[in-house]
Amino acid sequence: MTTRQPEVDAAAASGPPSLMDRAKERLESLGALSRMTGQVFSRAVRPPYDWRGLVYHTESLGVRSLPIALLTAMFAGLVISLQFGYFLSRFGVQYTVGRVVILTLFRELAPVLTALTVGARIGSGIAAELGAMTVTEQVDAIRALGADPLRKLVVPRVLACLIVLPVLTVFADVVGLVAGALVVNFQYAITLNLFFQGALDAVLMPDFASGVFKGAVFGLIIGLVGCFRGLTVEGGTEGVGRATTQTVATTSVSVCLADFFITQLTLSL
Repeated sequence: MTTRQPEVDAAAASGPPSLMDRAKERLESLGALSRMTGQVFSRAVRPPYDWRGLVYHTESLGVRSLPIALLTAMFAGLVISLQFGYFLSRFGVQYTVGRVVILTLFRELAPVLTALTVGARIGSGIAAELGAMTVTEQVDAIRALGADPLRKLVVPRVLACLIVLPVLTVFADVVGLVAGALVVNFQYAITLNLFFQGALDAVLMPDFASGVFKGAVFGLIIGLVGCFRGLTVEGGTEGVGRATTQTVATTSVSVCLADFFITQLTLSL
């Protein structure tokens, strides 16, 4: 009686990928993302323009993300106002808290926190939607019909993210500043007039513009990464889950990295 040896899976027999293999895979993904970015830009500036798709995705990505963006900004304004008010009171200059709060919000917290919280929702949603279309061969069907998947699926979503994030950043600036003014008025008896007068005396247009510019860059990163992960899904529905997780991780790290370089750039101007 002969016994059959169990078949060994080829991938399992070869063992886990080496560090060099992983580095090569990351570089290939980065190159593919860069190529897709160039293709998206070239299609975005050439007609025909999908205005209906742009409006739809701006509403679905932006308006529906407004509550989480405003809630995050409100609590950020409350916390930093309490913290700065407490520490500045040690030196007897708690009346200057408005200056610190507005600069912190405008230059850093509002764009970064908005990108991290809203970006996780937007990026994962885009990756899941396009990933489902990829595994069900809807993207291949679009190509078979002679249409361009990048123009039809990617360009409207990327442009919508490019519009949505700066607008949400402005709303976050306003809500965070108002929340901070109210909490220091209640906690440290600093009048609203004194708070806003100090804040407006300290802030300059470049401070506000740098935050809006960061929002635009972060929106571009979120849209491109979400679309790229969605269009390169492999492995069926399980691959869609991996793509959404990778999108959140990639966008979060990319936002923090981009924030550092943009801050260096804006401070050197």
